Amino acid sequence: MEAFHTSISKPIPYAFTSTSNIGSVCGITNCMTAPWMDTRIWSRLPQRLVDRVIAFLPPPAFFRARAVCKRWYGLVFSNNFLELYLQVSPHHNWFLFFKQKSLKNYVYTNDSGNNGTGRPNYEGYLFDPYSIKWYSITFPLIPPGFSPASSSGGLSCWVSEEAGSKSILLCNPLLGSLIQLPSTLRPRLFPSIGLTITNSSIDLAFAGDDLISPYAVKNLTSESFHIDDGGFYSIWGTTASLPRLCSLESGQMVPVKGRFYCMNYSPFSVLAYDISMNHWCKIQAPMHRFLRSPSLVESRGKLILIAAVEKSKLNIPRSLRLWVLQECGTMWVEMERMPQQLYIQFAEVEGGQGFNCVAHGEFVVILIRQSEKALLFDFSKKRWVWIPSCPCANGSGSTTENGNELHGFAYEPRLATPIAALLEQLTLPFQSFTA
Repeated sequence: MEAFHTSISKPIPYAFTSTSNIGSVCGITNCMTAPWMDTRIWSRLPQRLVDRVIAFLPPPAFFRARAVCKRWYGLVFSNNFLELYLQVSPHHNWFLFFKQKSLKNYVYTNDSGNNGTGRPNYEGYLFDPYSIKWYSITFPLIPPGFSPASSSGGLSCWVSEEAGSKSILLCNPLLGSLIQLPSTLRPRLFPSIGLTITNSSIDLAFAGDDLISPYAVKNLTSESFHIDDGGFYSIWGTTASLPRLCSLESGQMVPVKGRFYCMNYSPFSVLAYDISMNHWCKIQAPMHRFLRSPSLVESRGKLILIAAVEKSKLNIPRSLRLWVLQECGTMWVEMERMPQQLYIQFAEVEGGQGFNCVAHGEFVVILIRQSEKALLFDFSKKRWVWIPSCPCANGSGSTTENGNELHGFAYEPRLATPIAALLEQLTLPFQSFTA
């Protein structure tokens, strides 16, 4: 099937570098101590059944298994296997982090890994919340001058940093494939960016930070990009006006059920963009006068607002709370509150610096700014856990010393994204950056 063709022309051995010290915490035993299956059993299994077993492997185990034989090594280039993979492979609610000074500038690069090309490799860090494990991964094909902006459907989105029309790249970090999308039409500085990718469609929106002169920006408009396998597409042809006097957050918009959401400041509220209606509206945030460091995340199809609450004049203890937006689209209901004893410890570590949040599936990661500390909350188990610092990031310099901190996105590691083949046919070839 054409839908599973990748943009790479030859096999590239990508490997995970794993670092973890949590084997005893999770109760995981070393699989190397288990008895091996009799090779005579393996040799008699139907190949389709073996492929089905391989499709269930988590990404690190899959890439290690590719070293077994030539056939397994070439599975990522087999349309039959990728079709089976998309049908049976379980979803992995992982996270992809980058070490940045801010969302607006600078991503850590590994200059020692440029292979003599003079072009540094961008470095990212994959986090597996099921086993509390970190992996490092590089992005050798990303050219200089791009920053990670979002992630969806197994693809990470990179956007040019220079002011003006924004160039956009979609990258599968597991395979090293790269797709260039058409640039935006309106010049912007640091817009808010929303991305949602399914097996049959892609929606991308840029909002705010319109350049009204070489020295001034204003939040005026949004523009959107859409392609689906039904033949409908709109390449930055749909624009909308933002609500008056909005002060929206630069960074990532949160997609939930056909809408993009982002925070609005002064005072706190939530801006919502309906993709199909091409319309913006404003939603009042709960306890908006007493919020600190509010963040929007998506979890299991729901929009969740996470913030610290500080009502110093009332007899209510300070806390960190989570609210969920109801189906009506205007009402918030508190769904969870950090235990008070843990919040006291959290507030002491945070020290008023603020925090960022990212969610995926049943997991929420709360990253303390200007710190290496982070908390993981599991909705299904109602459990809060401190996450060990990423050794991969620490090895390239202390976070607190150089001012860097981790920023990231929900990420589902996938070997194939069917809509990518359609994007390759309808958008620009990635040749201008490789000359």
